[in-house]
Formats: sequence, structure tokens, C-alpha cells
Amino acid sequence: MLYMRKWLVFYKWCFLFSLATLFSADIFGQVTEAPAYPLINHDPYFSIWSFTDSLNTSSTKHWTGVAQALVGVLIVDGKSFRFMGKEEVNDTTEGYIQLSPLVEAKQASVVVKPTQTIYQFACGPVQLELTFISPLLLNDLELLSRPISYISCKVRSTDRASHSVQLQFDVSSDLAVNKSDQQVEAQQFTSKGLSILKAGTTSQAILQTKGDNVRIDWGYVYVAVPAGEHAVQSVLYPGSKEPHLQAKGKNLLLRSTISFSVKGSKSEEKIIMLGYDDLEAIQFFGHNLKAYWNHGNKLSIQDELKKAYEQYALVAAKCRLFDAALYKEALDAGGENYAKLCVIAYRQAVAAHKLVISPTGALLFLSKENFSNGSINTVDVTYPSAPLFLRYNPKLMEGMLNGIFYYCESDQWAKPFAAHDLGKYPIANGQLYGTDMPVEESGNMLILTAAIVKAEGKPDYALKHWKILSTWVDYLSREGLDPADQLCTDDFAGHLASNANLSVKAIVAIGAYASMARQLGKIKEAVHYEKLAKTFVKQWMELAFDKDHYTLAFGQSGTWSQKYNLVWDKLLGLTLFPDKVYDSEIAYYLRKQNTYGLPLDNRKTYTKSDWILWTATLARKKEDFDALIDPVLKYVEETTTRVPLSDWHETTNGKKVGFQARSVVGGYFMKMLEKYWDKKFKK
Repeated sequence: MLYMRKWLVFYKWCFLFSLATLFSADIFGQVTEAPAYPLINHDPYFSIWSFTDSLNTSSTKHWTGVAQALVGVLIVDGKSFRFMGKEEVNDTTEGYIQLSPLVEAKQASVVVKPTQTIYQFACGPVQLELTFISPLLLNDLELLSRPISYISCKVRSTDRASHSVQLQFDVSSDLAVNKSDQQVEAQQFTSKGLSILKAGTTSQAILQTKGDNVRIDWGYVYVAVPAGEHAVQSVLYPGSKEPHLQAKGKNLLLRSTISFSVKGSKSEEKIIMLGYDDLEAIQFFGHNLKAYWNHGNKLSIQDELKKAYEQYALVAAKCRLFDAALYKEALDAGGENYAKLCVIAYRQAVAAHKLVISPTGALLFLSKENFSNGSINTVDVTYPSAPLFLRYNPKLMEGMLNGIFYYCESDQWAKPFAAHDLGKYPIANGQLYGTDMPVEESGNMLILTAAIVKAEGKPDYALKHWKILSTWVDYLSREGLDPADQLCTDDFAGHLASNANLSVKAIVAIGAYASMARQLGKIKEAVHYEKLAKTFVKQWMELAFDKDHYTLAFGQSGTWSQKYNLVWDKLLGLTLFPDKVYDSEIAYYLRKQNTYGLPLDNRKTYTKSDWILWTATLARKKEDFDALIDPVLKYVEETTTRVPLSDWHETTNGKKVGFQARSVVGGYFMKMLEKYWDKKFKK
């Protein structure tokens, strides 16, 4: 037994040392500047941000920019310090805060990590540490889907004296409406050891609202704290000073007041949980689907709140470990500036999806095309988002393709190329986009299937969909080398024929199909498509060559574009394009950069930051990689467009052109994916 105890102690110290190593790396991984700061992040509907550097200088908002107010006040010895939100004194909010005197807490710092945002405030003689934790851990689908965030509130005396401290946390019922004039009902109750506030619309028009700039107006928002003498909850009407246990009206307020015992220099922590039960999450070809956490319809949100509270210490520790590990891996892959970009992108990329199970039992991880057109499961949004999910859980990558495969393999889609989308979020009943993207989406689906095959180390997923993949590669064989005048993902300046980068995608997709065929033992097909892809490469190099680089479109001398699609030739190990193509393109790009990044092509000065990160991964020299990604971080830190990160920005002034809060920033993880695969497969 003594021997066993010695070994247990040894392992304990090894574990603690590993934690210390990770956390010491994390100290240098603090991201302190962002266009907007993620607070509560789960899916396209349950997504709350601070659009200002200080948490108490503006109202918190949904990613669309519509106010979804969280207001926090710390009352120290009778003096009130507002640390979160901004009181708008008008006929709808007057009377919500009847505290005097009311002053602003001084924000000392803010730090963004992959799953956490941490604020420090000075509230007179008391320090408040406020941590928002959305545990979006991709290797735990139950936890990933659980629609509950933690708000950790730690207080301590800075003068070692005892103080009377209460924390008032207010949540607007606007979290559960699309428009602020919608009627809501709210109530307070106790369940499973928790004191709970609940609010939702009286209409409960489930899955009736769809599209882009909209918010959920069905289901219920929940605020939960441990039941007991240290917490009091109530519902308030606008302008009312009287607390209620239930109410109906507009712009109701859910208030939780928590008491702390502050003595000496010891800190005390209390936990608030904010959750949302959407009841029905997605409509998939006529079937209403519940969120993954309750896909068997056997659980309640009260069960999840109880479980979340009981697991808080463990979940918080997992998040700290994950955050530190992600930063360290990104640092090793691409350096400090690259690591910061990955940290900023993580929660946004994940929370732009919803996780459900199809009626046939397939995993569906469905994106919303935020502030683009509101489409659900758009293939050319999935494509740039992919690196993050390929790195952390290829099954989620399958979930991003499964819906499109289901649709295209059914009798509802008879075209020889891949569909663009499945509808308007959250209704996935078939493509609604008016124009097809034949080469774009077929190439995307082939390449991503090959990426799943590589990530999983087996070709099973390709075999499952081989018939439709063969249809698509046949289409690309006919139409991919010299694409017709058709829509593609980068048609902001207008689509064009003979698009050289689109041609690269088709060629790489054909090579990817050949690689999968070889792994499946389909040697005849493999040889045929390998030969075809290599023939196309030679033709492409002749058609696109322009002295020291390759053109935007064939026959257009003096033009250029980012050939980011080449990155899959590199990552999938296809070796189709020679090194001189990569080297000449990178050298040319370095001469075309502006203050905030490399333009998408010669037609305009705006760019897509996800594609820059892919283009940078083509570089063989670290200094070239750094030179391409450093301006992107500069954009992120200096942009005057204060919204959740826009992937489409102007390289001359750093302002947003369009889009925000989209999943495509998952593409920032391309360099991490490359290094991870290099190590995993011993390249």
C-alpha cells in the first residue's frame, strides 16, 4: 500500500506539473483586444456579446447587434457599482435599477480565451472577477450541446476588512423574443435544489421565424442559482419597484440577488447559470428535431441545469486545460500572433452551428450563414470553417456534410453537382438559394470528404457516399478545368469565367477523389483520375501563367488572385502542383499587401481573412507566413467596426465590408491542422 501511495503521489505531481506547464504558456496567450467580446455563446440564437472594450459602457447584444441586456451591479456597503451593461433611462427600463448612489465599476482588465472571457473590476474596496464560460468542448458532444453558460462571480476585499456585498444580476426577457414589443411571461420557481427564473413569449410560435437578421421567439430563457438564503430571485415590470414571482408583459426583467461573505483577503465564488431551451431546434425535411442534448426527448432543461451545477468545478477545469492546450498548440504551429487569431475565432466558429440528430440517426452540425443570407448548412460556408473541426472532432465534420449528402442522394435533387444549401435557418427542407455553384460546391464536398478520410485514417465515410462522389467528380472532369461563367464563393466583385482559383479547386478535388479511390482499392478509377488531375495541372499552369505569378482568370494578363484552394493539395499530400507555383504566388502576394491584409484579388482592396490564413499556410518560410498573418491580427485589434469578427473587411482602413459572427473563422485553424496532421501521420 505504501508503494501504491508513493506512485499516486508521483502521478499527482506529474499531473500538476503538466497543468503548470500549460497555464504558464497560457499566461502569455492572453487576448485583450477584440472587435467584440464573446459572453454567452452556444448557437446562432443563443449568442450574447459585448460590443465595447469595457463591459459597462454599452448594453450587451445578440450577435446581430440587437440589445439582449445583461446588467450587473455589485453593492458594497450600500454603494452600488455597475460592472455590466448600461442603464438606458427610458419608459421601458426606468425603475429596473433603483439603487443609490450608482457609480461605474472600474474595469481593470479583460482577457479572452477559447471558452472563457474574464473581467476584473475594482468596486471600491472590493475586487470582482467575472468569468463567462461557454464550455464548447468539441470532444464532448453532450456538453457541447448543453445550452448552459456559467457566470462565475468571485469577490474579495482589497483592504482586508469585512464588507457587506450583494451582486445583482439582471437578465432581460428580450433574450427570448425576436422583437422587443412581443408579449412574454415569466416566473420564478425552485427545482432540484436550484432557484430558477424562466421567461418566454406567450405565443410560442415554434420554428415559425426563419432567415438572417432574426432572433428566436420560442422556447425559454433560464437563470439559475443555488436555492437558499444567499440568493433571491424575482421578476420586474418596466418602471415597477415591486418584485413578482410571475408576470406577463413586455420587456420584463429577471433579477437574481446574491449575497457574499467578504472577510479578510480570501475570495468567495458564486455561480450563476444562464440557459436556453429552444424546445424544437431545427426542421429537417419536414421533421422537427430537438437539440442534441435532448434528441431522445427524455431530459428536461431542469435536469441539465442541475447536472451543469454539479459538474461546474470539473467543467471549468476542463475548459482551463483546453484553453491552455489550444493556445500552446497554435503558438507552436504559427507563433504568438497566429495563436491570438485562433483564440479569438474559436467560440464564434463553434457557436454559429446547431447540433442535432437526423430522423435516421445521423449527426447534423448545421451552420447559419450569419449576416450573409441566413442559409442553413451552406456548403461554401462549411468549406472554410472545416479546419477547426477536422482538428478537434472529424465526426462533427461529418455532421457538417451529412445533411447535404442526404439531400443530394435523395430524389429531391437531380442535378449532377452538389447543392448549395438546405434552406433558411432553422428550416432545412432543401435549397432556397436562387443560383447554383456547380464547380464550387462539388469541389468543396469532394475535398472535405477526402479530409475526413485522412482525419479518420480510413475511407469508410467516402465509401458510404461513393456513388454521388463519383457523379460529382465526373462533372468536374467535364467542367472543372476551365469553369464557365458561374457563381462561386468569391464573387463579390462579380463572377467570371475561367476563374483560375476555382479551377484549382476542381483539380484538387479530382486528385482527392483519386486518393480516396486508391484507399478503397478501386485502382482503375484511381489511376484514371490521378492521370487526369496531373494533365489538368499542366494545362492550368499554361493557361494561368503571367510572367512571375498566375492570373485571376485564364487569358487575363496583369491580374492576380489568392490561390488558397492549393492548400488542400498540400494538406492531403496529393503533390499535384509543383513547388514553383506555391513559391511564385507567395512572393507575388507579399508585394500586394496593404495595412490590414492581402486583398482577395486585383479587382478590389477588400479581403476575406479566412482565405488569407489558408494562403499563408502555402508559405514554406516562417517569415513569409508571419508577414501574411500579422496584418490580419492588426485588423482584428484595430478595426473600428465593433461587431463579432467579420471575415470580409477592407485592407486599407480595416473596416467591415459585410458579414459578422460567421463560422468561417474556423478556417484560421488551417496552420494548426497542417502541423497536427504532420505530427499525427509522421509526414
